[in-house]
Parts: sequence; C-alpha cells; structure tokens
Amino acid sequence: MKKLLVMMPAYNEAASVAGVVAGVRAMLPGATALVISDGSRDATAVEAARAGAVVLDLPINLGIGGAEQTGYRYAAQRGFDAVVRVDADGQHPAGEIRKLLDRLEEGDVDLVVGSRFLESPEGAYRPGGLRRLGIRFYAALIGLITRRRVTDPTSGFRAANRNAIERFAERYPEDYPEPESLVYAHRLGLRVAEVPVAMMERQASVSTINVPVGAYYAVKVTLAILIDLLRSYRRRPS
Repeated sequence: MKKLLVMMPAYNEAASVAGVVAGVRAMLPGATALVISDGSRDATAVEAARAGAVVLDLPINLGIGGAEQTGYRYAAQRGFDAVVRVDADGQHPAGEIRKLLDRLEEGDVDLVVGSRFLESPEGAYRPGGLRRLGIRFYAALIGLITRRRVTDPTSGFRAANRNAIERFAERYPEDYPEPESLVYAHRLGLRVAEVPVAMMERQASVSTINVPVGAYYAVKVTLAILIDLLRSYRRRPS
C-alpha cells in the first residue's frame, strides 16, 4: 500500500500498547502507527507515544465504535490508502497483518476480516463457552442477511481500502461494532472477504465483557442490526 495506517483503539492498555506498537513498526516500517486512547485513565497515551505511535488522546470514553470512527476520520482526512485495525491488547499479532494486506491488494474487495475459524492451527487461540455461542449466533444472523458465509463476525482484526475508509469515516456503529459493521458494509455495497489468521490471548488487561454485559450487548447489537435494515443507504461505485 502506498500510504498505510495501522490504528489501535485502546482503553487502559498501558501494560501492552507499547509492545503492540513496537511489533507493528518492526513489521511495517513504512506504516503510520496510530493509537486512539479512548479516555484511558492510565498511561496508555504516554506509553504509546514513547513507543513511536501517533496518539489521539480522547478526553472522554466514546466506546470502541467511536474510537474506531475517529481513526477512520483521521485516515480519510490525511489521504491514507488503507487502514489496518489492530487490538492494543496484543491479541492480533503484527506478523499476521501481511495476510490481510495481501488479500486487500488483490483489488476485488474493500474490507478484509481476519478469521480464527477458517483454519484451526494447533495451539491457536479460540474463545470458549458463551462467547463462542455468541459468535455462532452472529455468524448465522449476518450470513442470513448478507447471503454470504461469515465465520468470525466479532473479529476486529481488519484491513480497509480507501472506499471503506471514507464510508466508515461518515458513520460507524457504536459500542460493539464488529457484527453490526459487517451488515452496514453489505448495505453500502462494500465487498468483504475473510482470511485465516492466528490470534493470541490478551497480554495484560482483562475483558470488560462478562456474562451479564455480554447478554446485554447481544440483545442490543441484534436489535441494532435489525433496525439498520430499515435505513436507506446510498451506494457508491466500487
């Protein structure tokens, strides 16, 4: 890619963000590493800047969707050709980014999603229990709506081209955006593909999504997806 941005939304990820930024910069020395500190109350912004990232330190917590849209707006305004979205907690290895970019560079898709489930290498990180059940539910729901096979609808490990960047800069789902954004992309006419990637367990922080919170988001996101089907969107030529 001529001009590549690797964005890392982060909330209280001071313990891991520097290592993630260092891995990205080592693997993709020509890319810009951008950390969006989403109202973090720890040293996330400081650690990211020390590691060499451009930092957007948001004064309040917007949630993951708001933080991601901030990154897409940054990319749109500064003319980036592609954006890779990486978790700041270390779940998305920098060595896997090239798989997303290789698929994006084929030119027939606008958004590439890294999937844990297209292949199952020994030792790969796989969520269990209720989270796996939720993934299967969203995969079935989104597949029914888009009429395309979806294996990892909650994956945030993604690469977007200029077309997708501009649309996501205009509007992006809030709160828990990964499943909803796939339906949104479909409604916009964006072409989406998955590629198999390996993922790891988070390095330091603890997920804020427990069983009650997960159930709440499951209902909220499902309703958001269904309501979104009532909206009208203007498609752009690919």
